[in-house]
Amino acid sequence: MTIVNGIDARGTKHCETTTLGVLLRHQGLDVSEPMLFGLGRGLSFVYWDSKSMGFPFLGGRVKPFELTRNLAETLGLELVVRETGSPRKAWANVVEVIEGGRPVGLQLDSCHLDYFGSKVHFGGHVVAMYGYDDQVAYLVDTEQQGGAVCTSLGGLAQARAARGPMTARHRSFTLTAPQDLPAARERIVPAITACADAFLNPPIANLGHRGIEKSGKLVRTWLRRTDDPRRDLPQAALLMEKGGTGGALFRHLYRDFLAECLQVLEPSPQLRTGHRLYTEAAALWTEVAALIARAGEAGDEPFLVRAGTTLHELSRIEREAMEALSRLESQLPSAKAPGLHNGRHWW
Repeated sequence: MTIVNGIDARGTKHCETTTLGVLLRHQGLDVSEPMLFGLGRGLSFVYWDSKSMGFPFLGGRVKPFELTRNLAETLGLELVVRETGSPRKAWANVVEVIEGGRPVGLQLDSCHLDYFGSKVHFGGHVVAMYGYDDQVAYLVDTEQQGGAVCTSLGGLAQARAARGPMTARHRSFTLTAPQDLPAARERIVPAITACADAFLNPPIANLGHRGIEKSGKLVRTWLRRTDDPRRDLPQAALLMEKGGTGGALFRHLYRDFLAECLQVLEPSPQLRTGHRLYTEAAALWTEVAALIARAGEAGDEPFLVRAGTTLHELSRIEREAMEALSRLESQLPSAKAPGLHNGRHWW
């Protein structure tokens, strides 16, 4: 058995931020999950549908692994990514890191992991691996999936080799933190404003606040989009609340990120407005999920009409929140915390 010592196997809400937390804590750098999500510019929105899909998908974050790349850029972390078409080389890449005494991040298809109860293909799942023996791999996944878990080596190989939407070619990665992290304000404020700018100026109508507005029109037709509403609509609602989103389609995480920012930065009207509006938005997203689930269970379109109306309101609320946050850099005078404090704890 080969195990990396000193692993803090703390499963949190979302798979990618759970993995990032494991990799950074092993280096003594403890950053909260909402802060990781916010610094990684993780919040977004997408309405995704195509002829090849059984049912539309509402997504609340940037595409898989973009959050990791964004976080590395924001904090000046060294990100080393390895991809290969060879299963043998892919395994060697992982063994090299673990035998070197470090955990490694993996992107894979969760459907093939032994401990996953829901056997649905999702090629954008991310886990931290910290050990193996001749039968199983030792992983850290979300709190919902059990935190410290294990899966068969065969299942792990299948998960890493899977092909389809959002998959990667046996992707593995490591992060290395610099000795001196930059000051809080130098990194937090640009991360907020960059996320806001992307949300306010999406390249297509399916993304950002425009995507939420579009979904408000299309969700009303969902009973006509499926031949099994009792299956598809509650499943869509479940993914919004329980599918590793932290609740409310990632809005709880972003609300909590902005709350932490209010503790770290000098409060401004723009930051307070953003936090207040995302607190309101989080509650409304939970309401939308409940209405979608009830529409599927009852086969009753008025629930979807109400969901569409609420989505229209959410588009306005989130647009106003991001407009306020986009002005943050010019309005914020200073940071309360200069940078690294308490050893390797960031602030």
